Amino acid sequence: MDDAIIRCENLVKIYKTQETEVLALQGLELEVARGELMAIIGNSGSGKSTIASLLMRFYDWEKGRILLEGRDLVSLTPEELRRRVILVPQTVSLYSGTIRENLRMAAPSATDGELLEALDQVRLKEWVLSQPAGLDTSVGDAGGKLSGGQRQKIGIARALLCRAEYILFDEATSSVDRDSEQEIWNCIGELAQTRTLLIISHRLSTIRDADVIYVLEKGQVSQRGSHRELMAQPGLYRRLVEEQAQLEQQGEEECCHG
Repeated sequence: MDDAIIRCENLVKIYKTQETEVLALQGLELEVARGELMAIIGNSGSGKSTIASLLMRFYDWEKGRILLEGRDLVSLTPEELRRRVILVPQTVSLYSGTIRENLRMAAPSATDGELLEALDQVRLKEWVLSQPAGLDTSVGDAGGKLSGGQRQKIGIARALLCRAEYILFDEATSSVDRDSEQEIWNCIGELAQTRTLLIISHRLSTIRDADVIYVLEKGQVSQRGSHRELMAQPGLYRRLVEEQAQLEQQGEEECCHG
């Protein structure tokens, strides 16, 4: 892919403990094109979140390289990397204080107008303005006064305020209710119009519209393609989609009869 702006080449990652070594990625090859919405799926332990951690340089790898717009990731300073790439994790960390203070962690000089614009993009502006203190509303201890969905939306708003070109979502909707999840995915869909997004999700129904889906098995890419292409061939992706659809149907039937 000539227009790839994120490229993993022959990537090997080993987690070492005193007793064992775990091969998390073995010769991984992966490419993301500019403006693309790319998804990574796989069973637990397949290496999905390891990719996000390496892209953020939380860990080093044993072999291979990661290129960002042709530059080796190890040549970027941590500050430069954080300006370009931002992670929205499974659980967003908030600090005791106000919504304004938590947002300005990402952009200390942001105006109230810019904060509200970011909140509007994540469907949180109206709720914030309905609070008596507005942007000065307390989030409570570690965000305890907010719902899981509200905390995740503030995490995405931070990513927007950073003006990062590349946003990684690592199971960013796994701890929120169904309504909040749908709102967040709608927001992600709109972000895909102006950003390059990499999404790691176990909810396969939410990544059907991705430009390309990578399927991981035991630290390697076993399949790659669009939802339609992957459903047309035997393999893990089609099996996971069918199993998940069956489980969701069973859940709905149990709710109806419960």
